[in-house]
Amino acid sequence: MFDLESCGGQKMENLMQPIRTPVDFKKGIVAPDRVIERKAGDMEGMYQDELTLKKLVSQGNPLMYQVRQVDIPEEMGHIAYSTTIISPGKVGNEYFMTKGHSHAKENTAEIYFCLAGEGYLLMQTRKGIVSTTHMKPGILGYIPPYWAHRTINSGNKEFVFLTLFPADAGHNYEVIQRCGFAKVMLEEGGRAVLRDNPKYVPPDG
Repeated sequence: MFDLESCGGQKMENLMQPIRTPVDFKKGIVAPDRVIERKAGDMEGMYQDELTLKKLVSQGNPLMYQVRQVDIPEEMGHIAYSTTIISPGKVGNEYFMTKGHSHAKENTAEIYFCLAGEGYLLMQTRKGIVSTTHMKPGILGYIPPYWAHRTINSGNKEFVFLTLFPADAGHNYEVIQRCGFAKVMLEEGGRAVLRDNPKYVPPDG
């Protein structure tokens, strides 16, 4: 017989209680949350035009993006979720974007769901195979296991999306910091265009 007090062997007092999270679909605000901000000065080495990036830093160091995380235990069995808000703007002709990462547990997937604005989800395997998904409100992007990923705001408004992933997946920024992505997204003639990244260094293995 199932015992509610012991919950099938686990004491009820050790269980996380269910939570309710309001989400502002236009602004990407979730409550309660923990905010992580990335300004121009935090993006050294990520852009083609380093001189223009340094100029932006000296002229006010604008906010490029923020992540609003809900407090979920980083343990197997839990699903973490957060929102990301990328500001509109460019460094030279390269759009504002996130740093990008792979998962510490590479065999874990992730879901991005666009709430407002538009942009691109850029994904890449260790062998440099690249895939992109154009994100706009109502579009869900699925990132399979073993794909590194970053997001790019190609519009003139904030690009806002919700993320869901295994809470114990972890984040690995080091490979992207060291190697970059094989492709970059630039504005050319008023359009977002994918080009080869001359700074890309294939990772070992």
